[in-house]
Parts: sequence; C-alpha cells; structure tokens
Amino acid sequence: MGPVSAETYRAFLSSRTGSALAPGFLQCPSWAAVKDGWQAQLLGWGPRSGSGAGELSGVALVLLRQFPGTRKYFAYLPEGPVADWSDPDLDSWLGPLLRHLRTVGAFAVRIGPAPDYRRWDAPGLKAGTGAGRHLSDVLACQVDPLGAAVAERLRARGWRRCGEDGDDTDAQPRHVFRVPLAGRTSHDLWCGLNQEWRRNVRRARKSGVQVSVGDATELPEFYRLLRITEERDGFRLGRSLAYYQRQYAALNAEQPGRMKLYLARHEGEILAAHTMITVGRRVWYQTGASADHRREVRPSNALQWQMMLDAHARGAEVYDMRGVPSTLDPQDRSFGLLRWKLGTGGQVVETLGEWETPLGGRANHTLYRAFQMYLARR
Repeated sequence: MGPVSAETYRAFLSSRTGSALAPGFLQCPSWAAVKDGWQAQLLGWGPRSGSGAGELSGVALVLLRQFPGTRKYFAYLPEGPVADWSDPDLDSWLGPLLRHLRTVGAFAVRIGPAPDYRRWDAPGLKAGTGAGRHLSDVLACQVDPLGAAVAERLRARGWRRCGEDGDDTDAQPRHVFRVPLAGRTSHDLWCGLNQEWRRNVRRARKSGVQVSVGDATELPEFYRLLRITEERDGFRLGRSLAYYQRQYAALNAEQPGRMKLYLARHEGEILAAHTMITVGRRVWYQTGASADHRREVRPSNALQWQMMLDAHARGAEVYDMRGVPSTLDPQDRSFGLLRWKLGTGGQVVETLGEWETPLGGRANHTLYRAFQMYLARR
C-alpha cells in the first residue's frame, strides 16, 4: 500500500482488472484537480495472489481536508476505493489502507463502496406512488447479495453508514437512476421510453430543436441556465462557474471527450444544457439546466435522448442519470425529478451509500466527534 503516479493509476483503471471494477469518475486522478481546498493522494496496492510482481489489484483517490486548528485530516474517498469488494479477505487491503491514512495524519475516513444494495423498476415505483410514501415502502425487485454482505462486513469492523442516525450526510447521492444499455438496440431504448417521453422527443424534433456538443466557451451559458433551474426547482448545488470550468478542463485534459457539454437550441437560442461524463463503459448524465420559457418544445427530452443514443453508440453498458429523491409522494416538489427519469424506463438503484469510521486512538475518536458537530453547524 502506498502512493502511485497518476500514469500508473490511470493505466490500472484502463487495464482488464481495473475496468472490471467499473471505476467511477470521482475516482479518476483528474478529480483531485476539481476539488479545490482538498489535498489529494493517489494510492495503489497489490500484487494479489497469482498476479505478476508489481501488478496492482486496487487503487484509491484520497481527498484530505484539514480540520481547522489542527494538523489532522478527514480522509474522503468519493465513490471509492476502486477495489474488489467480493474479495472474502477484505482486510488484506482495507487494513493497510487505514494504516497508511493514519500515518499521513487522518483521524477519520469516509468511503463509498461500489456494490449496489437494492433496485426498483419503473412500473413498480409508478404503482407505489402515494401520499407520504417513499422508496422503502415499495418491495425492491432485486437485493444485491454482495451489497448486503459488504454492509455486514463493514458494520462488523466498526464502520457507520452515514444517515443511519437520522442525519443526511452523504456527499454523493445514495439513490441513483440507471438505464441499462448492454445488449439493447437503439430501437429497444426507444421502446423503453414511456408514451409521454416518446411524444416529447417527437415534439422537440418537429419544433426544430437542434442538439449539438458545445465547448468550454459555452459553459457560462450553461451556468446561467443552471441558476435559473435552481431557482425554479427549489434547490441549490452551491457550485460556481469556476468549478464547472475547472472540472471541464481537468477531465478533458486527462482524456479528451471525457466531459461533454450538450446543448439544445431552438430558433438559435440555447434553451437547455446538460453535462455528460464517460469513463470506460460507464456514462453519467451529471448536471442539467434549462430555461423557463419555451418549455413546450421539450429541449431537455431531446438532449437526454441524444445523450442516451451517443452513450449506446460508444458501447456503454449503462447510462447513469445520477441522483433521485427517495420520495414517492406526487405532492412533494422533488418528486417531479424522479417522475421525469422514470419515463426513460430505467431503474432506481440504492447504492451502499457512504460509510465512516474514526481511526484508532482516543484522540482521533474525540476529534471525529468534534468534526461531526462542526459539520452539523455548517
């Protein structure tokens, strides 16, 4: 267990072993350049039994945030580490990882294990909507045995799942929406859309909505539309234009085309703009923005359909539409986002979420409790 170069790290992610672990974009080396105010380390470990000398079996991008007034750090591995969670000997790499983080001054660690936990399909959720209802009120169509096993292993080792004590501290969405692409034709994808989505895509086409891929010069327009969307839909991401410019530059410097900006124009005006990120055979719709006017021409539906087709054409196995709320109450303002994504015919997936543990020692436990209180006051 120890630091590795960005080149070695990226080579592992693109190797057969690394690709099989389905790494997310938050564990790419470029993400360290996006997160202003954090220090970063790239770690690797191996070899595994039976592998060649020097081969890696797992990697981790670790973000370190200094606790004010101390020389101690909170270690955060967003949607990581990139590891074999099916390995029955979890401690063979998890133990060395924690020991290394303690040596660099970490007092606590937060991770985001890769296995899924539960899934719900669109028809079941549509049937389960109602006043005061949530995802947990509907029987899941699938429970991932690996996810359940990893959760029990982490609890047995003293890890705490964020949110279990009534707080809502996951930094990344626990519930995401995914459209499977593997083994499907573009016709299958079209048939998977509900009638409203197909009607809206046709309406956009008939109205003359044009979809194109933009560049960095159009990020200010994307950000302007994002602020409009936040005001309209009652949420605040808290990101600046500089954040998206930094993200676009860092991800595309690592691999050209890794992050794309899709634009929907009508009569020459940009009405919607969505960002898409690609790593290996996974594609994410990250952030969407749209204007308040001319919504009847359905620019966002046109964008999403083209993005889905492009992801399918490049051989992606899944199109991840990122976070959705857990509410199934049609009167809840946030339900509209879930309803919109359900129309694509995909599934809601509950990930294992994020897990935390203080590192050994009374001082670290005390600092961890102080850090939790510090976050609660922010």
